[in-house]
Amino acid sequence: MTTSTYSLNWDLDVFFKNGSNSEEFSSFLEKLKIEIEDFGKEVINWDTSFVLNNKSNFLSLLKSLQNNMQMLSQAGAFVSCLQAQNTNDVKANELRGKVSTYRAKFNTIVTNFDDKLKSIEDNVWNELLQIEEIKELAFILNERRQLAMEKLPKELEALMNALSVDGYHGWGELYDTLVSQVKIPFEENGETVQLSVGQAHNKFSHPDRSVRSKIFKNWEEAWNEKSELFAATLNHLAGFRLATYEQRGWDEVLKEPLSYNRMQRETLESMWKVISDYKEPLTKYLKRKAEMLGVEKLSWYDLDAPIGKVNSQFSYQEGAEFIVEHFGQFGNQLAEFTKKAFEDRWIEAEDRPGKRPGGFCTSFPVSGQSRIFMTYSGTPSNVSTLAHELGHAFHSYALRDVHPLKRGYAMNVAETASTFAEMIVADASVKNAKNEDERLTLLEDKIQRSVALLMNIHARFIFETRFYEERKKGIVSKDRLNELMLEAQKEAYGDSLEEYHPLFWASKLHFFITGVPFYNFPYTFGYLFSLGIYSQAQKEGKGYEEKYISLLQDTGSMKVEDLAMKHLNVDLTQHNFWEEGVKLCVKDVEEFLKATE
Repeated sequence: MTTSTYSLNWDLDVFFKNGSNSEEFSSFLEKLKIEIEDFGKEVINWDTSFVLNNKSNFLSLLKSLQNNMQMLSQAGAFVSCLQAQNTNDVKANELRGKVSTYRAKFNTIVTNFDDKLKSIEDNVWNELLQIEEIKELAFILNERRQLAMEKLPKELEALMNALSVDGYHGWGELYDTLVSQVKIPFEENGETVQLSVGQAHNKFSHPDRSVRSKIFKNWEEAWNEKSELFAATLNHLAGFRLATYEQRGWDEVLKEPLSYNRMQRETLESMWKVISDYKEPLTKYLKRKAEMLGVEKLSWYDLDAPIGKVNSQFSYQEGAEFIVEHFGQFGNQLAEFTKKAFEDRWIEAEDRPGKRPGGFCTSFPVSGQSRIFMTYSGTPSNVSTLAHELGHAFHSYALRDVHPLKRGYAMNVAETASTFAEMIVADASVKNAKNEDERLTLLEDKIQRSVALLMNIHARFIFETRFYEERKKGIVSKDRLNELMLEAQKEAYGDSLEEYHPLFWASKLHFFITGVPFYNFPYTFGYLFSLGIYSQAQKEGKGYEEKYISLLQDTGSMKVEDLAMKHLNVDLTQHNFWEEGVKLCVKDVEEFLKATE
């Protein structure tokens, strides 16, 4: 299909040569520092009394805001890539500290800017938003102004921003440092090797149960070894958040994540209610899989285990070509974009020690590119992950002609494009299976994702909700954290497992990310929301791509309920939409159960 051989390693030199020792990046950071200082002076000197008479001044401020945001994102993305590709890159950790400091200074200036937006009289504000060059930013500006009204006086918000560098964000960075030191011992070919967290995690899909069991035992021991430190870190992160909420008068822990995700509580509750009501088919699937693996109940380390004797493996080249081919059956733009991402080395996929765990896609807005990180070992799940991250990258690409201040989409809709891309590849894998055994294996891999998003993510949400309630009363011990996680997993999985992962709270990066609170439910939202879009795409065929892109272009400037109503004509606060999505997952399960009778 292609004459190109795709590289397993990304190209970061196109942004800044020589990695963490880059002189270009040092110069970029110096320029960023000056830009932030200049923006700060602009904001201080801005007299809102004359905002209608001096609209050029306001437009200049918005341009500076945009430039600062893009440069900070570029710097943050570069450092994240450096840290991910080599957890032992000490210089990258130092650069992260510098970028965090600049971000805190910028946030303080933005707090002052938003405070000035708040001071503008309502009648003047409404008139300002009618000005042609500003009208398209009305949603974004109203959102900023409203949030400013819900926060503390600017001096106190500025103080919190300053303290968060070595406090709140410092604890998040400590977690990254601790994880970089975690090694999982594994005996291979008669000798013990020290696996990175990412490499060890890939072993959970090993066909030999004794290998999975052994790696899980070592996995638990490795996380337990530093569990006191992880517990302290998690407690302090939550404590900082709760103290901030208390000072602002926010008595609801979910206020910030719901606001960030532009989502109503009714939507969230409706989604979880439907998922809880439809757990039984998933527990039946887990029971059937246990029977197929010859055990009474599955253990945590069996969830990703392959079934049967088929052990499908895809080289990186094969996985990439498969993705491009089937993206092309949805739409030409998605396929061409993806091919370019492979050819231009946007992806770091090599399976080697020293990489951080997991996968991500990050945007370099100044350069108009993205970068994808993962550890590829050739499993069907790896191919799905690769498609997932490419979906994220395409989302950023779809927004390239949208005003930069309207590109800030929240995590729940961010997971829509990624999951949509994943669904294309998952369905294509099942339909293109060489035989019945392979079809069943690939169908099961697809169901595994439903289990992950409707059960695993649910467990994370239950755990985090209950943890925050207990944290309000004081420090939560590591033993209690284990208990909370175990209770959450049993509830979310319908108590269908033999052995659980009580230290999951320590091993899962998402609980320690400072940028986004409750980094869990948006995944499930995105999954089910994308199923609705996918269903529509299947009905309309290849011509749906333009409508899909149109939806993605609105994700940074609408509440999700309005987005769904405009593009799908559905009410997300009601059960109907969520039931349709969950029923698609159940349909896969029923097909699997019938085929394995």
